[in-house]
Amino acid sequence: MDPLRQSPSPSSSRASSPRTFSCERLGYVGIEAVLDQLKIKAMKMGFEFNIMVVGQSGLGKSTMVNTLFKSKIWKSTMPGLRVPMPQTLQLHSVTHVIEENGVKLKLTVTDTPGFGDQINNDKCWDPILGYINEQYERYLQEEILITRQRHIPDTRVHCCVYFVPPTGHCLRPLDLEFLQRLCRAVNVVPVIARADSLTIEEREAFRHRIQDDLKTHSIEVYPQKSFDEDINDKILNSKIRERIPFAVVGADREHMVNGRCVLGRKTKWGIIEVENMAHCEFPLLRDLLIRSHLQDLKDITHNVHYENYRIIRLKESHALPRGPGWVNLAPTPSPTPTGTRASPGSGKVCRWAEDDSDEDF
Repeated sequence: MDPLRQSPSPSSSRASSPRTFSCERLGYVGIEAVLDQLKIKAMKMGFEFNIMVVGQSGLGKSTMVNTLFKSKIWKSTMPGLRVPMPQTLQLHSVTHVIEENGVKLKLTVTDTPGFGDQINNDKCWDPILGYINEQYERYLQEEILITRQRHIPDTRVHCCVYFVPPTGHCLRPLDLEFLQRLCRAVNVVPVIARADSLTIEEREAFRHRIQDDLKTHSIEVYPQKSFDEDINDKILNSKIRERIPFAVVGADREHMVNGRCVLGRKTKWGIIEVENMAHCEFPLLRDLLIRSHLQDLKDITHNVHYENYRIIRLKESHALPRGPGWVNLAPTPSPTPTGTRASPGSGKVCRWAEDDSDEDF
């Protein structure tokens, strides 16, 4: 039999995707101009970024946020002024619009005062996880509206910076329990807070102990290995994973050092420059969150964490609220007996909601 006319195998009988051929152009078309169009549109709309900081009181969370964006996002407590410790965990959010060279960034920072400050910290993470899921629920409910907004406000937490106390030992049971739950819901970037209280040798030993704890308890922090898209991402993210958790120092005051103004903390022994890699690893944290991975943090939030939440909610869609303007989400259809056909329209609305949810992205 002619080998070209042999009957196709079961695997080859499936419809194959159409082949893509490169064609020879006869002249300039201007396809590259689409990049300029995207840039102009993005600059008009601006960008949104939502970050959460979690850690015990006194670890410099507010100062670190101010240092990251070189703005007075949070008002730091005056030295010597005693602030009453909250009896329960509270979440505070503040939103600012930061503009730099014509690019607008709508920044929302959520602080978690009271986390880990009590004698009994049992389930102290519940309000934090509840807040994260609440933002997913808000976005989902806006997404399934029949007549929805052209641009859905995005309040989902794109990144959570977790501040580890500089004990020099290892992660506490509280840290391990919380991180195991937190990493399933949001991108987590752990940092060693107030790293200037440790020597270089103590800092490195502490970092390796934390990395061992994360590996032992299967805690996958950002950037996750499974999400590396190509070899370049793998090389870059591997270098970042080697340095996590970053040993950082925050400061929102400038000092003169060798005739130049630098952000730093003044001590009796000198000035700790926060942007000097010889002093701390704040530049690595800033580059990760803002300069190199900001859009990737948002993409993983939407395509992975929010998608996981969305799938769970659509499976239990009978529990979603119903009313004017809401899509009537049918519950998950039960398997139909062999030889019978499902009723017309069963599951159609659910599939429509899934397909339509990606329109704006």
